[in-house]
Amino acid sequence: MNIARNLERSAFFFPSSPAVSETGIETTYAQLNDRANRIATALVGLGVQAGDHVALCAPNSADWLAFYFGVLKTGGVAVTMSALLKTNELTGTVNDSLPKIIYTHEEKLNDLLGMKRPDVLENIICPGGDMDLDQLVELGSGSFKALERDRPDTAAILFTGGTTGIPKGVLLSHENISAATQNVVYNERSSENDRALCFLPFNHVFGQMHIMNATLLSGGCLELLPYFDMEKVLESMAAGRVTKLFAVPTVYVRLLSQDGLKEKLKNVRYCFSAAASMAAEIVRRWKEATGLSIHEAYGMTESASMVTYNHYYRHEVGSVGTPVSGVEVQIRDLGGKIQTTGEEGEICIRGRNIMKGYLNSPEDTASVFWDDWFRSGDLGRLDEQGYLYIVDRLKDMIITGGENVYPREIEEVLFSLPEVEECTVIGLPDKEWGERVTAVIIPRPGMMIDTTELSVRLKRKLSSFKVPKEYHVVETLPKSAAGKILKRELRKQYLKSHAE
Repeated sequence: MNIARNLERSAFFFPSSPAVSETGIETTYAQLNDRANRIATALVGLGVQAGDHVALCAPNSADWLAFYFGVLKTGGVAVTMSALLKTNELTGTVNDSLPKIIYTHEEKLNDLLGMKRPDVLENIICPGGDMDLDQLVELGSGSFKALERDRPDTAAILFTGGTTGIPKGVLLSHENISAATQNVVYNERSSENDRALCFLPFNHVFGQMHIMNATLLSGGCLELLPYFDMEKVLESMAAGRVTKLFAVPTVYVRLLSQDGLKEKLKNVRYCFSAAASMAAEIVRRWKEATGLSIHEAYGMTESASMVTYNHYYRHEVGSVGTPVSGVEVQIRDLGGKIQTTGEEGEICIRGRNIMKGYLNSPEDTASVFWDDWFRSGDLGRLDEQGYLYIVDRLKDMIITGGENVYPREIEEVLFSLPEVEECTVIGLPDKEWGERVTAVIIPRPGMMIDTTELSVRLKRKLSSFKVPKEYHVVETLPKSAAGKILKRELRKQYLKSHAE
């Protein structure tokens, strides 16, 4: 097994079909596979062997894809890093993963040059480095077939977002990725006729597995943008180049403010949201405005994407769906006891998509497993039909006056208010209450937030201890490259401002 064979198969069946469309330039499957072959043979010539770590730290591009599959074809392990890493973050990631070679962009070159040592960063592939990618390609041959690997062999290392601590390298095997991407293709009814919009970074599990790997497995085309740009997203859709819209909740919120949204979607047949749970009110508003459902799945880096899916034939607003093929979900209390239907507890998962473990962290790996059941760190419940509902992150739970408060419940109510564009709820230290519930809100354009009146309205829908004791009205919220609100960073900001 080698997931690079997915590219080879699509190149066999659809050689002249576009695999990637980037700023109007299309790369066919035959061209992408040929470039990946040349990179693979060149890497072998530079000494890369099966199991060696080879890193990518660059923005999304067709070249990123060619290098990624070139690494996989050699039997190497693709270590995918964010192109936005700062010097200290990059140093930590390199020291953790020890890549033999790295493909990167010029902005990172000076940092990386100082990290070179025997067997680590022997070749830096970028303009001004040891060679650029075109020079590497010239060293290779177009004739190469992906080397056979065992199912448990590591294919890729992705780093967790670090929103709750230091990022950890997640070891995903060929089997993990194959199981997850097959489920994406099946559940989304993907085909060679689809064009999937992708502006989310390939180092993130959503961009790399759910969008990129699944699209290329199905023979579809990636409509690639280097980052989110509202004007370019609308332009791509209006030109009819997009059939599948992949985004995160904050993007759907922004799109809902567009006049004539339904017409602007043009050929979009399918909408999907990931990275963070979608407020049910946003799903309802989107359906009313466009006639399309926003499908969701539940997943994480450690599950190589899909765990549950909500749902082509019976979409339940507010849920993240039912377990996908080959994946089991249980709800357990914090002592490990299995909960009954409707009871809340930690979501635990078992399946062929679950990671091998964390890089260089056997203790962290052991701490997130009960036997072969992965502990997600998320709170949820299952209904009688097997639909999963996310309650909140265990680490996001607020304890105020001895009561457990789940921010997601409050956020759902805030999103239902006409003056709220976007929001999040965090807990801040409080001498009296232990933690005080704090709401941070972006108002809709042209609207004001009256916090006194807002509290009165919230008390009609929430128990008094859940109603925020503090409000902040802001213009922006800190977010990861994948669009997830960084609650940890937000807490730091407000703790610092209170300290001052």
